[in-house]
Amino acid sequence: MIRSPFPDVEIPDVSLPDFVLAGAGELGDKPALIDGPSGRTISYAQLVESVRAVAVGLAERGFGKGDVFAHFAPNLPEYAVTFHAVATLGGINTTANPLFTAEELERQLRDCGARMLVTVPEQAEKARAAARAAGVQEIFVYGEADGATPFSSLPEAAGEPPEVAIEPPEDVVALPYSSGTTGLPKGVMLTHRNLVANICQTIAHQRTREDDRVIAVLPFFHIYGLVVLMNMPLYRGATIVTMPRFDLPEFLRVVQQYRITRAWVVPPIVLALAKQPLVDEFDLSSLEFMLSGAAPLSAELEVACGKRLGCRMLQGYGLTETSPTTHSVPDDLAGQMPGSIGPPLPNTECRIVDVASGEDVPAGGRGELLIRGPQVMNGYLNNPQATALAIDPDGWLRTGDIATVDEHAAVRIVDRVKELIKYKGSQIAPAELEALLLTHPAIADAAVIGIPDEEAGEVPKAFVVPTAPLTPEEVSAFVAERVAPYKKVRAVEILEEIPKSPSGKILRRVLIDRERAAATPG
Repeated sequence: MIRSPFPDVEIPDVSLPDFVLAGAGELGDKPALIDGPSGRTISYAQLVESVRAVAVGLAERGFGKGDVFAHFAPNLPEYAVTFHAVATLGGINTTANPLFTAEELERQLRDCGARMLVTVPEQAEKARAAARAAGVQEIFVYGEADGATPFSSLPEAAGEPPEVAIEPPEDVVALPYSSGTTGLPKGVMLTHRNLVANICQTIAHQRTREDDRVIAVLPFFHIYGLVVLMNMPLYRGATIVTMPRFDLPEFLRVVQQYRITRAWVVPPIVLALAKQPLVDEFDLSSLEFMLSGAAPLSAELEVACGKRLGCRMLQGYGLTETSPTTHSVPDDLAGQMPGSIGPPLPNTECRIVDVASGEDVPAGGRGELLIRGPQVMNGYLNNPQATALAIDPDGWLRTGDIATVDEHAAVRIVDRVKELIKYKGSQIAPAELEALLLTHPAIADAAVIGIPDEEAGEVPKAFVVPTAPLTPEEVSAFVAERVAPYKKVRAVEILEEIPKSPSGKILRRVLIDRERAAATPG
């Protein structure tokens, strides 16, 4: 067993809004959230007042404890307002990728029983179709759109929100969706205590200050963005500059204009910053720390980016199921552990076990990384079987990642046993794409794996067995019409048969080994 080399931290027994916004009122007119493209700003005083007013407006519409509220929007300052208003009422926030198709969104809304939803005008048509099919009662919109209630009408309510008794260890506050180590996306039940704990744990390593300016380019619908880029900086009194999506010129402009001091990113952004000539045209000297997570980053690329930008690079690691962070390189060791995700956070234990036997591997060996700590989820929504497969009776969560650990408790991720594909840090479930492919009338069988890609990390490749003449281009187009852009199949191979075990399970390792052999010269 590997324990954090850092002392445990105290975790207060409070709700997430009470914890995150505890000092907000004292910060007054200091900017809390700034919309990067427009400069529109919400101060800390306005944030507290807006959360209260929106909570009142939602309560007047009958929204209360245990109800689910869906967020179908890109990053913008109001995201934090709505999230904490829902949490104040004891509601549950489910976050969805705004690039989802209507069908993908409908599946999530139906699975979690969402009662209300907020979106943006650009996504209103998809939101309406999905909400109608899933039985959502009311749609709000940041701005104006047909068939949706303007979000601006919510804060018009007067009075105070109702008093709600929240049990932090039991009451769910966030319900992002993850495929876990395998299978279709599942609702991850994260409690108030899970998120409060993870903020307390993470700030012990990443010491965000009140005078920091953070760029929030990673999406808030992803647990990384939701906790590390939104809630943690708000708790520390920092200023968050939001971006609706990553665009390199805009990212560079925002860093330069707002003198960003901290950036949490993913490997494709690190790659762009390390290699694109455009970077030299901007003044990025304000950047002090840049942390990469959500997917593996090579030591070489980490060092190259840090050297080019003149900032301190570090890596971290986590999962949706762990709220998210379990490991990170501390600020004072930034640049000293290239390629490593660092030691466990305080209050966190981990083990490296043999994949086949489940026994701990000898020191220096490699095996599956297991995690235990207060940030581990309460389980998957309405799926006790998947929960039991993910978390053993002693509370150990299987990560599906193969790791090694050194004498300083620093961990390196070296491989993966889970099926999940990571495209620019976003999760893609092979089972979801396979199920879609099998709806094609000319496809008898299908399998999907991730293949390496320098820019994206991994991209999906489909292997299909046709029953009629079919081209790879036709297969790619069929998928592209039915999924969010990041889930597109980027390569297709026609096979006579999908390799499977006697029990019928797809032998992905055979397909992965085949790809590696084909990519090896000679």
